[in-house]
Amino acid sequence: MNRSPLAPATFPELPVITGVELRIARAQYKTWDRCDLTFVTLAPGTAVAGVLTQSKCPSPEVEWCRRALVLGQARALVVNAGNSNAFTGSRGRDAVEAIAARTAGHLGCQPSDVFVASTGVIGVPLPIDKAEAGLDAAFAADPCGWEDATNTIGTTDTFPKAATTSAMIGDTRVTLVGIIKGSGMIAPDMATMLGFIFTDAAVGAEFLQAALRTANASTFSCITVDSDTSTSDTVLGFATGAAGNAPIGDEDDAGADAFVAALTDLCRQLAQLVVRDGEGATKFIEIAVSGAESDRSAHVVAMSIANSPLVKTAIAGGDANWGRVVMAVGKAGEPADRDTLSIRFGSIQVAQGGMVVEGYDEAPVAAHLQGQDVEIGVDLGLGEGRATVWTCDLTHGYISINADYRS
Repeated sequence: MNRSPLAPATFPELPVITGVELRIARAQYKTWDRCDLTFVTLAPGTAVAGVLTQSKCPSPEVEWCRRALVLGQARALVVNAGNSNAFTGSRGRDAVEAIAARTAGHLGCQPSDVFVASTGVIGVPLPIDKAEAGLDAAFAADPCGWEDATNTIGTTDTFPKAATTSAMIGDTRVTLVGIIKGSGMIAPDMATMLGFIFTDAAVGAEFLQAALRTANASTFSCITVDSDTSTSDTVLGFATGAAGNAPIGDEDDAGADAFVAALTDLCRQLAQLVVRDGEGATKFIEIAVSGAESDRSAHVVAMSIANSPLVKTAIAGGDANWGRVVMAVGKAGEPADRDTLSIRFGSIQVAQGGMVVEGYDEAPVAAHLQGQDVEIGVDLGLGEGRATVWTCDLTHGYISINADYRS
């Protein structure tokens, strides 16, 4: 598969997170000649938090993680690629239980300390024999680096996606690293795709959960590739506490704001990488809506624009058709007034007060649309609400990838 033209030039240099050890193996869930199982061990005492799909048809892995998150502690993560194990009934549940039990037996922990995620084709039960053989191979494997682990969790991804950031908690620097996979079936209704965040910060599970929810709201929940929410969307955060900072237990503790800011920055980096690898994408699009009656209303309008096939195909073709943006605003079902609406492409105002601006010249707008990074700004002129979301264009490549996905 060709690498996305929007991909970063290189994989980032990522620091080691003390208390996190990565291994990969080949379970052969598909016929591809690559590793497809990632096994992560976590130091005793690691706190965990997560945001999970709101799909009404979630995978057994999502249901398992949802129950385990209540306990707030983790010792391991197992990620399978090539088979989502979703819509597989009791056989799918049995597979998850078998993975957790075998991993727990290896580590000497409780099955509830093991978190499991899967991605790939829906409707095919995960073979327990392959899962167990893959786990045994992973247990015996040498530790690997972030890039190998990131490549292993991918499916239709064209490049490995990872990022890092840090924060000062008192006199102690804490480090965060995140890896993520996702390219299609991207329209999060909480988190999106499979994303895993690791930090050496000492933070309580409840605070970590609140911080991840806050970060998610302005990052993972603000991206879309194709308007489709996965059955398996999972973002998990693990905090080993190895940095030795004064533990953060709630938002009033010293360093809490700095940690949330760093976590949000990391999640934004990861979310935007997913959009840059949108299936068939050639352009990265930022849509900023202001002047709405509320932030929630602005978000709905922004996502209506971002999910519009007409808007996305116009941008793919470099067509400065701002009328399609008007259409997407109007269909969103949120308060809007034609006569207070303003639209810009990049820094160029194209419409204002219910009509095209006087002396409008399409040439600079068309030039902006020729670039890989496209900005659309919409001011509803009604209030103080605002939101920013990210999407990509819609090309023939998206159809080709998904028409051939199971072949």
